[in-house]
Amino acid sequence: MENVNFAIENKLSAMRIPRKLPIGIQDFESLRKDGYVYVDKTEQINRLISMGRYYFLSRPRRFGKSLLMTTIHALYSGKKELFDGTIGSRLSIADDETFTWVKHPVMHLDLNTNSYDSADVLCKKLNDSLEQWEEEYECPAKDVPFGMRFEHVIQAAYNKTGQRVVILVDEYDKPMLQAIADSALQDEFRSILKGFYGALKSKDGCIKFALLTGVTKFGKISVSSDLNNLNDISMDARFWDICGLSEKELVENFPQEIMELAKASNIDTDKCIEELRARYDGYHFHHASKGVYNPFSVLSTLMKREFGSYWFETGTPTYLAELLKTYDYNLQEMSQVVTDADTLNSIDSNKNPISVIYQSGYLTIKSFDARFQTYTLGFPNMEVEDGFLRFLLPRYTSVTEGKTSFSIQQFVTDVENGNTEKFLLRLKSLFSDTPYELIKDLENHYQNVIWLVSKLMGFYVKAEYHTSEGRIDLLLQTSRYCYVMEFKLDGSAEEALQQISDKHYTLPFETNCQQIIRIGLNFDSKTRNIGQYLIGRIS
Repeated sequence: MENVNFAIENKLSAMRIPRKLPIGIQDFESLRKDGYVYVDKTEQINRLISMGRYYFLSRPRRFGKSLLMTTIHALYSGKKELFDGTIGSRLSIADDETFTWVKHPVMHLDLNTNSYDSADVLCKKLNDSLEQWEEEYECPAKDVPFGMRFEHVIQAAYNKTGQRVVILVDEYDKPMLQAIADSALQDEFRSILKGFYGALKSKDGCIKFALLTGVTKFGKISVSSDLNNLNDISMDARFWDICGLSEKELVENFPQEIMELAKASNIDTDKCIEELRARYDGYHFHHASKGVYNPFSVLSTLMKREFGSYWFETGTPTYLAELLKTYDYNLQEMSQVVTDADTLNSIDSNKNPISVIYQSGYLTIKSFDARFQTYTLGFPNMEVEDGFLRFLLPRYTSVTEGKTSFSIQQFVTDVENGNTEKFLLRLKSLFSDTPYELIKDLENHYQNVIWLVSKLMGFYVKAEYHTSEGRIDLLLQTSRYCYVMEFKLDGSAEEALQQISDKHYTLPFETNCQQIIRIGLNFDSKTRNIGQYLIGRIS
């Protein structure tokens, strides 16, 4: 990025005292009052509220959705002092003379605060929120459905204040996501929420603004499908940066912290920006938009002055791995999926798990083919790719969770030193104790495990490498060795090794300064493991 050093050094002199970075701070009002840094999103918010009334936004977890909601809450609560420079720096929306700062009744429901293992938990959450609003607007109601109570309290709030109501629902897909493997419980959640959200349409005349956010589009498609007035801005080019951090925002708002991170990492600021970009940038919510940084990871890195996988330290939903395993998804395809808009906007995991993986932030838009209206997806950055693969390995193999790094280190040592026998024996151990009922397509399962190991080792790896005479099942290269591997299922290692020779798979690599190692490997469906292997070397 041009002039990065200039932009940073120009602001550095005025900011020598360490600042408070809002890691995990989701409430806008407390953030401002306590002096945390706020990246001004009010220009985007002002554009949003001036263009319509009903919105839906899908973004990955830890991307600033809750902070967005509480900022809108403060705006519609008429708390001008939080925006005009009275408290903290003056924000963009304070310069808009058309914004009235009228206090509206705000009903803010955050479904992220519970673990939903039964319908009773969801019902209690809705009931508690409704009781709070009913008390505030003096309209008690009992023994009526949630949807009717919600309609009643919206009307009462409008009648009491004379102002239309603002409705904010944060993480409204959480109950559905937690029941993704339980269709009966999902049906219960769907029925409860669909009736509740129906009030948004029936009380349109009493509503000033409504925004529903979540990770996925469960709510939009199957929970509130009757709300055809919801404007989905998840892939809207006008709002690509309403959550997260653009590189411009990163450089302009955190020059001091970037300089300190660069110093701690013993690199210059340009290299530091480059490293931040590789690790945490790369989310694209529209095919023509610039990349967006994960704010949680970036702020954690700047605060600790150390690069790390901070997003993954907060946990990865197990439902993602379960979906991939349930449908025997070929993991190597995940790094370069070609799909269409209908899939990206869907949440029907019974047909394609990719929609859930994409909406959860583990895949993002890499390119767009306008002619065929197709999207190519891939991992957004190093943090996601490395973290997700490390998360998946124990769920596909016998590796104990938390021991992935140690296991991969052992593989790397063997492969770098040409210890092929040890490498294959270690590989064989990964397939031990794999439950039979979790494997439908054995060949695909074997390829997934080997692909995961190879990717995590950090070497160049390509499955089904195309040559003029066929496709290599797995090619793995280090500075000293080139491993050409062919797999068979219930065949023989001799047959696999012979295929490498017959189809001249090693020919493209024989001019390289590497020792070529041919490996023929046979998987046994009865033992669900490597049955036999043969090794051939070409000097």
